[in-house]
Amino acid sequence: MKNKNADAVVDKNLAHSKKNSFLSYFKQHKWLYIMLIPGALYFIIFRYIPMGGIIIAFKQYSPFRGIWESPWVGFKQFQLLFSGTDFWLLLKNTLALSLMNLVFYFPMPIIIALLLNEIKNQIYKRVIQTFIYIPHFVSWVIVASLTFTLFNVTDGAINGFVKSITGKTINFLGLPEYFRPLIIGQVIWKETGYGTIIFLAALAGVDPNLYEAAKVDGAGRWKIMWHITLPALKGTIIMMLILRVGSILNTGFEQIYLMRNDLNLSASEVFDTFVYQRGIINGQFSYSSAAGLFKSIVGLILVLSADRLAKKAGESGIY
Repeated sequence: MKNKNADAVVDKNLAHSKKNSFLSYFKQHKWLYIMLIPGALYFIIFRYIPMGGIIIAFKQYSPFRGIWESPWVGFKQFQLLFSGTDFWLLLKNTLALSLMNLVFYFPMPIIIALLLNEIKNQIYKRVIQTFIYIPHFVSWVIVASLTFTLFNVTDGAINGFVKSITGKTINFLGLPEYFRPLIIGQVIWKETGYGTIIFLAALAGVDPNLYEAAKVDGAGRWKIMWHITLPALKGTIIMMLILRVGSILNTGFEQIYLMRNDLNLSASEVFDTFVYQRGIINGQFSYSSAAGLFKSIVGLILVLSADRLAKKAGESGIY
């Protein structure tokens, strides 16, 4: 009996101690928690609360009857999605764009960050950074307009150059085989510079003494980059790769929608545009919700799988 009472007293003291330590920690860092409030509210209001609407993927939803009064159909919408003629085309186009993004775009911010890290003149470095960051703040509407101006058949500058060499023009904007290279080119031009920020931040934490020691030992720039700079980026690269793999079915709606047309639909129809077309334009809310839920589940599985593989490889992962 005495032992039980003693254990209870010890547990009570530990709980009280933890509570006091949390309160003291909260008081010490209260402004950090206050700064988290807007971001937390954003995710709660626009990300978590709308998740309740996922239920319409399992119903024959009617706006006039509402979510709860609409008839329950189970997995019928998913059966229609997977058995439809559009599904495999959507999957092929989405995966093709995502894999091309992964292969061609993902390494670009890393390469640019490594090159910027080698620039010793800080003024010159900041000027370059400013210029390569600017495209990120240009809207996709402007990017699509610039692409049309450069590549259209009538008076596009690129087609003018091609015609001067070959004597004929190429319909870059209409032929399906040119759609994906154009999309990847736009992403590289617009997002590469801004994507270097997180890698440059990781490099800022590298101890300068490591570079000095390597120079004393006779290491050149390439060896320093290979043995010091790249290992310093390893954790960040893996974390970003995990996040990129998780969004493999998210190709970005606005960019694709602005670049698609009736001539290149065989390459430009992806899940994002399909959900918009079927859900918003045609009013097939349950069907498009099933497609969106499929995307989300696949993304979750890929993130968890990539994180598990990273941990097995000795990295920390994302959680």
